[in-house]
Amino acid sequence: MKRLLDLDRFPLDDLEGARGKALVDDCRRRLAESGMFSLEGFVLRSALRQCVAEIAPVLERDAFTHRRRHNIYFDDDIAGLAPDHPALARVETVNHTVCADQIAGSIVCRVYGWPPLVEFLAATMGKTRLHLMADPLARANVIAYRQGEALNWHFDRCEFTTTLLLQAPERGGEFQYRSDLRSESDPNYDGVARLLAGRDPEVKTLPLAPGTLNVFKGRYTAHRVTPVEGERERIIAVFSYYEKLGIVFSDAERRGFYGRAEPVDH
Repeated sequence: MKRLLDLDRFPLDDLEGARGKALVDDCRRRLAESGMFSLEGFVLRSALRQCVAEIAPVLERDAFTHRRRHNIYFDDDIAGLAPDHPALARVETVNHTVCADQIAGSIVCRVYGWPPLVEFLAATMGKTRLHLMADPLARANVIAYRQGEALNWHFDRCEFTTTLLLQAPERGGEFQYRSDLRSESDPNYDGVARLLAGRDPEVKTLPLAPGTLNVFKGRYTAHRVTPVEGERERIIAVFSYYEKLGIVFSDAERRGFYGRAEPVDH
């Protein structure tokens, strides 16, 4: 991994050392204060170029175009909410996705499954242990956004979301978020409605450079990617980890996000 990741700056391979402990402590502090942390330059530039070279042909040839109107929950049946509640206002998402089964052996999948990264993320999140997602499609995705395309407001299924930006667009494609919009005990439907109406002053924009590892509380933090401008795609890897073993998407979820329910080797 030393040829792929900047382990001199980010010593994930020595978390018991003084510098490793200091890194974990700093990331935990940032998570507590703002709901996220970023490691800019986590992937070395040479490895980043190789990542894009591996992934770009697969995106061009085999990506599923995910285009749909949805609400912020990606779920039309929210208990206690009338169908016309403003928290269920529909937005549009358009992107292009390849799944872990389509890029097996790639740098992206090698980084995703690297045990020291998993241990580091567990430590920063205050978890005893994290597991790779069992879903052969959803565990690691690479998503591209092209001219005029965006990922609209949503919450994630994972408590924490881990992303790795591989390529930035010429303009646009900005990551925007609203931390702690809801909690396990308070769905804050009125606050969600204000966000969707463009009336939430606490929305923030996070500049991300290619090679940046970003971790945030995706289950409670609403987030989106603004429309991409220009010819260069925004390409990002999304990693899914869980405290429980055996987590998979349902067939309906797989079809909705990936256009298929079975891995490619089927």
